[in-house]
Amino acid sequence: MLIDHLNQQLHDRVSRGLRRQRRTAETPCEPRQQVSVGHRTDGTNARELLGFCSNDYLGLANHPVLIESLAEGARLFGAGSGASHLVSGHSRAHAALEDDLAAWLAPHIPGARALTFCTGYMANLALLTALADAQTTIFSDKLNHASLIDGALLSKAPLRRFAHRDLTVLSQQLEACRTPIKLIVTDAVFSMDGDVADLPGMLTLAEQHDAYLIVDDAHGFGVLGPYGQGTLAHFDLYSERIIYMGTMGKAAGMGGAFVAAHPTIINWLIQAARTYIYSTATPPALAHALRESLRLIRSEEGEKRRVHLQQRIAQLRVALSALIEGHSELGWKLGVSETAIQPLIVGDNAAALSLAAALDAKSLWVPAIRPPTVPVGTARLRITLRATHSVDDVQCLITGLSQAAKALA
Repeated sequence: MLIDHLNQQLHDRVSRGLRRQRRTAETPCEPRQQVSVGHRTDGTNARELLGFCSNDYLGLANHPVLIESLAEGARLFGAGSGASHLVSGHSRAHAALEDDLAAWLAPHIPGARALTFCTGYMANLALLTALADAQTTIFSDKLNHASLIDGALLSKAPLRRFAHRDLTVLSQQLEACRTPIKLIVTDAVFSMDGDVADLPGMLTLAEQHDAYLIVDDAHGFGVLGPYGQGTLAHFDLYSERIIYMGTMGKAAGMGGAFVAAHPTIINWLIQAARTYIYSTATPPALAHALRESLRLIRSEEGEKRRVHLQQRIAQLRVALSALIEGHSELGWKLGVSETAIQPLIVGDNAAALSLAAALDAKSLWVPAIRPPTVPVGTARLRITLRATHSVDDVQCLITGLSQAAKALA
């Protein structure tokens, strides 16, 4: 019965254009990768694709310095941590990384301490389930990441959702709230749209209504702000009301996540956050290498990479705006984004899949993103750029999209 039921569900997804399929990268994370499809593990069906779908925004995932630092960390600390942080898995490498991250956020959160997690998903679940209870109301942007949504639901605290970036509604909800604790929750850079939250406006509301602001900066950390210090630095914000989550698997090029906040909040997470308490700590070698990643991000090299990335973003946006204007009959829209995430909104699931397939035929890897990841009727190509994309790489994508548009027109 179960297998029959699941097969029917899978068939239904296929019929609605919602089937998801994995690809297997045979080579390191770079713009051009050997990629195979299907269950074979010998790589015989692999072919080279030029990808515009990775979150490796600064192109550090295959950086030789980080590769060597990871190997050095393994030589110093071994391959694994062996236990959770609260048993025996918390190493000197983890402690040093947390100190570095706390110093990174100290200009924006008074007395900040940091706590590392295995993933951003686990960090967000920890924050919302440990901090929210019956005395708490959570206020969440409707386009927040799934991990924030799931964390809010698992907390069982009252949840109020407001339309994307609509601070007027948020203000009204805060004004009507009667619980003593209020948590405003938002992505900093929205993962499917690439636009940036109005953090200054949200912080002002938090101060007016005695609330705290949880900021998920997964896609801003390392990219935005002076020295890549993230969205808080981008807006030059400073408040102990900010609870900050950053991930290390995107611009930092590796893996893991962290929370930076007031020391009391960090102390409470250590005591109450289930995804922290009951998870094996990340390999200390990873923590060791992440310290080097932070150094690269804030170095002169990191700044050059951010400048190059911004140039590629401008190159793409100018060309796509002209393409969309020239083929208005297709109904394509380019999202309002100045970040590395550039959504080309197609609308229909089948149309998005067809466009992705047309690009794939030209060895361009840009997956179609469909509901429930994005709202119904807004299926899109989520184009992501990185500092290791060249001018010619971006032009290849522009040419591929132009040819596809002409074929569809």
